[in-house]
Amino acid sequence: MKVEQIYTGCLAQGAYYIESNGEAAIIDPLREVQPYIEKAERNGAKIKYVFETHFHADFVSGHLDLSAKTGAPIVYGPNASCGFECISATDGQEFPLGNVKIRVIHTPGHTMESTCFLLIDESGKETSLFSGDTLFIGDVGRPDLAQKVIADLTQDILAGHLFDSLRNKIMPLANDIIVYPGHGAGSACGKNMSKETTDTLGNQKKVNYALNPALTKEEFKKEVLTGLVAPPAYFPLNVLMNIKGYDSIDKVLERGQHALSPEGFEAAANETSALILDTRDPQTFAAGFVPNSINIGIDGSFAPWVGTLIPDIKQEILLVTDEGREEEVITRLARVGYDFTIGFLKGGFAAWKASGKEVDSIESIDAVELFKRVQAGEGEILDVRKNSEYLSEHVIDVENAPLDFINESMLKINKDKTYFVHCASGYRSMIFNSTLRARGFDNLIDVKGGFKGIKESEKFQLTEYVCPSTLL
Repeated sequence: MKVEQIYTGCLAQGAYYIESNGEAAIIDPLREVQPYIEKAERNGAKIKYVFETHFHADFVSGHLDLSAKTGAPIVYGPNASCGFECISATDGQEFPLGNVKIRVIHTPGHTMESTCFLLIDESGKETSLFSGDTLFIGDVGRPDLAQKVIADLTQDILAGHLFDSLRNKIMPLANDIIVYPGHGAGSACGKNMSKETTDTLGNQKKVNYALNPALTKEEFKKEVLTGLVAPPAYFPLNVLMNIKGYDSIDKVLERGQHALSPEGFEAAANETSALILDTRDPQTFAAGFVPNSINIGIDGSFAPWVGTLIPDIKQEILLVTDEGREEEVITRLARVGYDFTIGFLKGGFAAWKASGKEVDSIESIDAVELFKRVQAGEGEILDVRKNSEYLSEHVIDVENAPLDFINESMLKINKDKTYFVHCASGYRSMIFNSTLRARGFDNLIDVKGGFKGIKESEKFQLTEYVCPSTLL
C-alpha cells in the first residue's frame, strides 16, 4: 500500500495518491491531471477512482479531465448533485482498492456534501483519514462558504452540523490514525491552520481547539465563527464550476498559448476588453512594463490574489510573462477558474520595448530613501497589508489601505498627493500600485522590501507589537 501527499504551496492544497496491488485512487486532484496519470503508469497501476471530499471553492478540481482520460468514476459523498455523471456515495459505503478499502464518512458542516475518506489496510486496520476541509491541522473548515451558493444554509446551521460531524464521526476514531487534510497554512478555507500538513488524530484531539471535548455546541459555534474574514469573491464561482463542469484543461491551454507579436498584442488589447496581466517579479516589472498592465508575480501567492482582484472568472486575459513560463501561468490561472487567457506577448517585455512602443514604470525606493523623503514632507506612507497585520505593528500615524479591499482602499487616496506604498515584503504593494496606476493614480511610489525593510532600517517609530491572535 502506498499513500502520497501531493502538496501545492501556492494554493496550500493537498491532493492524494493511494495505491494498492496495481490499483490507484486520487483524492481532490488539481486541474492539470497528467502528472497523476503518469505516476500511475510508472508504477504499473490503473486509476480506479477519483474521490472528491466536497465541491471546492478555492480551486477548480481536475475530476472531470481525470475521469475522462482514465475512465475512473468520480465519487462524492452523500448530498452531492452533479452536473455530470458521478457516484454520490452513501455514508459508510466502502470502495475496494487492490488489497485495501476506502470508507465514506459523511461529515457535513463545511458544506453539506463534505465527506472524509477512511483508508483501511490489508489487515482491516483503519490507518489514514483524508479529511478534506472538514478537519485541518490546527483548525476546521470554515462553515460560511456554502451559504454563498445556497442562501438557506446559514453559517450558524453549518457550524452546528460541523460540531455534530466532528463529535460523532471523527473524534471516536483511533488516535493513531494519520490525518491528511485538504489544506494547510495560507489557505482561505480556514483561519488558524498549522504549517504542518499531516498529524495523528490523537495529537489533534489534544491541540486543535475545535476538538476540545469540553466545548458545548454553542461554544463551538462561537469559536469557529469568530475571526472569519470575507472569502475571496471567486470562491462561489469556483464552486459552480466544480458542480456544473468546465472546459478541458487541454482546451484552455490551447486557447491561451497564442504567441502574439508586439503589434498583435497591442491590437488584441485595443480591440478586446482583455486585462493585461504581467506575472514577472515586482521589481523587474517596476523598471518597465506595458502601459495599463497589472502585476501579480507568479512566484508569490499568485492564484489567491488573482482570484481576489479579478472579479470575473470569464475575464479575457493577455499575458506578459518571463519567457518559457507561459504554460505555467495559464495552468495556474485555470486552477482557480480563469480559463480565458487569449494570448501572450511573444518575447516578453523585451520584445515590446525593442519594438519602440510606449512603456511605463513605477518608482521604487528603499526604506532609507523613504525616510529622507518623508522627513522632507514629500508624501505620505500607505500600508496595504491586511488589517490584522497593520494592527499587530505599523509605522505610527500611517493609514491602512488593505490590498484585499482595494476598491474601498482606493477611496482613501487623493490623486493629487504622493504616497509611498508598502506591504510586508514588496509583493502586494506592486499589485496595489500597478492596479491603481491602470486606473489613473500616477503618484504612487513603491517601497521595496516592505515593512520588513522599514523595521530593519530602524529609522521609523513603530507601534508596540500586539499578538494578532488577541485581535480575533
